[in-house]
Amino acid sequence: MFTYDRRGRGDSGNTAPYAIDREVEDIDALIKEAGGSACLFGISSGAALALEAANRGLAIRKLAVYEAPFIVDASRPPIPDDFLTRLNGLVASDRRADAVRLFMKLVGVPAVFVALMRFLPAWPKLTAVAHTLPYDITLVRDNQRGEPLSTRRWASVTIPTLVMDGGKSPAWMQHGMTALGEVLPNVKRRTLDGQTHMLKAKAVVPVLTEFFSERLYRVVT
Repeated sequence: MFTYDRRGRGDSGNTAPYAIDREVEDIDALIKEAGGSACLFGISSGAALALEAANRGLAIRKLAVYEAPFIVDASRPPIPDDFLTRLNGLVASDRRADAVRLFMKLVGVPAVFVALMRFLPAWPKLTAVAHTLPYDITLVRDNQRGEPLSTRRWASVTIPTLVMDGGKSPAWMQHGMTALGEVLPNVKRRTLDGQTHMLKAKAVVPVLTEFFSERLYRVVT
């Protein structure tokens, strides 16, 4: 099993300028290192990236995604048009803490919690990767406009795909995963009881093990 740091995070490099193409190439390199094909699992913006990798024809046997943050209706306000520009501006000015606060506000973290987070051990880790927050927005913004998902956007993703959300996650996120399940041709849909966007490993590992171990199946049209 490979668990890796995406570009700009941990020990991974960060060649500028950022491009989704480079992130897909990273996954392709890992798949080749793993033997030439693999099962792929992504969470949140990583789920959007995993979908993109599958759509581009990488050697992925099965795909599992958890809560790609897609806004597909009026249950949550869409991403502001100028959000990525503002976020990039803060990063360019090395205002890392402000970039994290802006991002946390977007994803719905109450201001009082954001204020308290500055005193927690996790805060330095968040500010250390603040320069990569625009990467996440770049991956998901086209599907955060409060509009239905395109039936053609991931037309090439015909491999078996497991689409998951958490039973305690916000309605807008569950709606997004329901919509994704409706536009993919070879999908299983699963809600994990008691889970939120902060997914616990003990809840998802058995589900992934079962799904990835199942015999491959195909949809014939």
